[in-house]
Amino acid sequence: MNSFINDLQWIIGDRNLYVVDDEEDMGFGFNPWRRPEELYIRYGIVNLDKPPGPTSHQVSTWVKRLLGVSKTGHGGTLDPMVTGVLPVGIERSTVVMRYIVGASKEYVGVMHLHGDVDLDELNKVFKLFRGRIYQKPPVRSSVRRRIRTRAVYSSEILDVEGRDVLFRVECESGFYVRKYVHDMGLVLGVGAHMTELRRTRAGPFTEDEYLVSLYELSSAIYLWRETGDFSLMRKSIVPLEYILKMYPFFVIKDSAVASIIYGAQLKAPGVLAYTDDVKKLRRVGILTKKGELVAFAVSQYDADDLSGVERGVVATTERVVMEKGLYPPMWKKTG
Repeated sequence: MNSFINDLQWIIGDRNLYVVDDEEDMGFGFNPWRRPEELYIRYGIVNLDKPPGPTSHQVSTWVKRLLGVSKTGHGGTLDPMVTGVLPVGIERSTVVMRYIVGASKEYVGVMHLHGDVDLDELNKVFKLFRGRIYQKPPVRSSVRRRIRTRAVYSSEILDVEGRDVLFRVECESGFYVRKYVHDMGLVLGVGAHMTELRRTRAGPFTEDEYLVSLYELSSAIYLWRETGDFSLMRKSIVPLEYILKMYPFFVIKDSAVASIIYGAQLKAPGVLAYTDDVKKLRRVGILTKKGELVAFAVSQYDADDLSGVERGVVATTERVVMEKGLYPPMWKKTG
């Protein structure tokens, strides 16, 4: 019973999984980490360490050419001279990049002050620039220049050397760190500008896990094509399901997968399990027993209320991710 839990443990993390039913394995699908080579690439994401110089779009295009695939897409633009975490979706994974673009980000940067500032005063200003703050995008930006608010979830000074301040900031998507530094310089009364910036996290992707350079990715591709050894490719590319680390999810029966792919809503009889962080009217993932992402949906219940639900729609489908054909239609067989 409930043998599918082992395949999901890497996504579950420290959450609880409430199991409400079980189903005999029907032999369809693959554990995301053990997909066949071509399918693994097609449903994969590269957690790329972007170098300084090229644009995010250029880097994404280089990944496409290296892999010889038809399309790639990145999960959140970095300015040319900014380095660090840039998730690049491959083929089918490009459809989930928007869910990374809107996720929170973390950066480490260097602020250069234009005058001397007392450390206590510097700490006060960093505390002031937390929570929701007003920002007007800089002149060189891809969005309309109008005042808007963005959240700073946390910030801290890591080190100070002369007029250079090493800092870390965790912020909402669409936040301009360069403008953040400029505005703090104005409040300090001396002026400031950013000299270096590195993104250390984008959604669930960090520089501590599966981060690869273009050179490392190129080496993995060469080894695979020349020797057939795919082991480095599995270390350089992660399954798109990796993003489910930051989303609640439902686990569904194999017999319900095709119906979701063809546009049906998730109904209670098709549910095998769900995580304890499912919230009403919040986005959730819909996964197979093996951990494959079928679709994103919007839950109609909180996790605490799902235990008594035996019929009706429990989640409305928002975006189908899995392609047709991987799981056969079974509604005719099951009635």
